[in-house]
Amino acid sequence: MTYSLLLKPVLSWALMLDVSDLRFLTALSVAPSLAAAARGLNVTPPAVSQRLAVLEDRLRLRLIERGRGQLRLTAEGGYLVDRAKIILDDVESLSEEMSARAGRIEGPLHVIAPFGFGRLRVAPVLARFGNDNPDLRPTLSLSEDPVGAMNDGLWDVLIHVGRLPHLRITQRKLAPNRRLLVASSEYARRFGLPQRPEDVSGHRVGVVRENRADTTLWPLTGPDGVETSLRVQPVFGCNDGEVLRLWALDGYGIVERSEWSVSGDLSAGRVVRVLPDWSLPDADIVALLNPRTVRSQRIDKFVDHLTAEIGAPPIF
Repeated sequence: MTYSLLLKPVLSWALMLDVSDLRFLTALSVAPSLAAAARGLNVTPPAVSQRLAVLEDRLRLRLIERGRGQLRLTAEGGYLVDRAKIILDDVESLSEEMSARAGRIEGPLHVIAPFGFGRLRVAPVLARFGNDNPDLRPTLSLSEDPVGAMNDGLWDVLIHVGRLPHLRITQRKLAPNRRLLVASSEYARRFGLPQRPEDVSGHRVGVVRENRADTTLWPLTGPDGVETSLRVQPVFGCNDGEVLRLWALDGYGIVERSEWSVSGDLSAGRVVRVLPDWSLPDADIVALLNPRTVRSQRIDKFVDHLTAEIGAPPIF
């Protein structure tokens, strides 16, 4: 058999599918309906149906089960989508490798971060990084529960403030971050400050209400290293920590905040520390890297950039 005869079947199959076909089928596989797939692909439903029919005719295989309800892949469709994901990952990896060799930072970059920290600290860094790399396509998603948002799978870097559950995922510490009890200078002048944890019960207290966490229990460690758990009775609260900070500045009462949030207020004398000899558990700022995302230069460079910009310790 000649070389040309051996090559002919390979070329025949290669002409049946291209990368755009594989991406099309992968998009269909995760859509609940053809209409939803059309919205995701930014085309009309008839265009999706027509392209699917042409593709099935070309392969002489049924790939999608028609009917009411959620789209279902046939056995052949499922096999093809599984292989397509592997091939598309390889194509993306190759593209990333060539971009890295050329020193380019380009492509999509999806970052998830908490509301307050994401809006005030991550967003400006991401904008500057995007301006420095015009071929980058950044997206920032703010969430009350960024760790819960990671289950979506469509992200590259997730920024988290605070203790993490045991996760088998790559994490990079961006900056240390203490949790502090603070009140406005005006509140301290009018009402005084507690000298011991048990004195807090005689003061107005506000808490952040988010992630279904028990924010009314403050684990404190004293100057002698003895730990105690202080249960507070809050008289005000909000699911946005920055709103809580503003209320504290207005003299509403004592709040717990991260030092990244109140370091400027402490330096300017707008707030003072409460129970400064007692400490709360640290809430370091970390970046989680999606294990299902191809590690690329844009991801590594962004995390390096973020570390350099927010990693300097606050001064107060």
